[in-house]
Amino acid sequence: MLKAAAGGGGKGIRIVNSAEELESNYNIVKQEAKISFNDDEIYIEKFVKNPRHVEIQILADEHGNVIHLGERDCSIQRRNQKVIEETPSTAIDEKLRNRMGEAAIKAAKAAGYTSCGTIEFLVDSDKNFYFMEMNTRIQVEHPITEERTGIDIVKAQIKIAAGEPLRIKQKDVEFRGCSIECRINAENPSKNFMPCPGTITGLNLPGGNGIRIDTSIYEGYTIPPSYDSMIAKIITHGDTRNEAISKMKRALEETVIEGVDTNLDFLFKIIKNPNFIRGNFDTSFIEKEILK
Repeated sequence: MLKAAAGGGGKGIRIVNSAEELESNYNIVKQEAKISFNDDEIYIEKFVKNPRHVEIQILADEHGNVIHLGERDCSIQRRNQKVIEETPSTAIDEKLRNRMGEAAIKAAKAAGYTSCGTIEFLVDSDKNFYFMEMNTRIQVEHPITEERTGIDIVKAQIKIAAGEPLRIKQKDVEFRGCSIECRINAENPSKNFMPCPGTITGLNLPGGNGIRIDTSIYEGYTIPPSYDSMIAKIITHGDTRNEAISKMKRALEETVIEGVDTNLDFLFKIIKNPNFIRGNFDTSFIEKEILK
């Protein structure tokens, strides 16, 4: 796989299946990288077919303390862009979870990293995991980790930047229940997910126990055409995965966004899919199950 070194959001990626494909894809990726990131540096990594995308959230201070806050499963993707995330992952057991957490901490320490960050891995069908990349920032999906651990990651990031030591040790991190996040985008899935900027003329957002909404939209807000189409995140938390899924179904049903097209129905179709409910999916799930 050829990837843009400065890439993100699924851009600047090409799979190479033969030596003949290498040269043409090499030039395409370099061009995409230059246009999207103003940096045409690229690299090569092992291609893992239909993996699970599992990432580990870490916190590292300037005093040598590094902890992880568990994993997030980000396998529900379209064109390498995350759509739904959850924690914990149904793909890994406690032994593998500990190994991945230890690997993430080791990587952060080796790099002398400080702040919050995410070590991203691909997990194959034999439970082998491979380092993919590190995101040296807060991520869109951080709320599900906050809901499951009770730790405010943004607050921790600010305190680390101020030079404060971490107040929590690895043994103090407690994991509770399951949390799921759906990304609400202003786009039209029936028109190849075409972005749909415009003015929101009506809005109702869900609430209640175990429901969290992260957004800045309001009735009358105009979504500009110049940025990513994501306009809100719905996060649910429950004692079990089934409870978190049930809450997400209700939350999606109660959400009303008028004036622009959104992916709400598309997300609901994923959430109610039997294989998603069983935890039987990988990064090819949307193409195989939803868009077939």
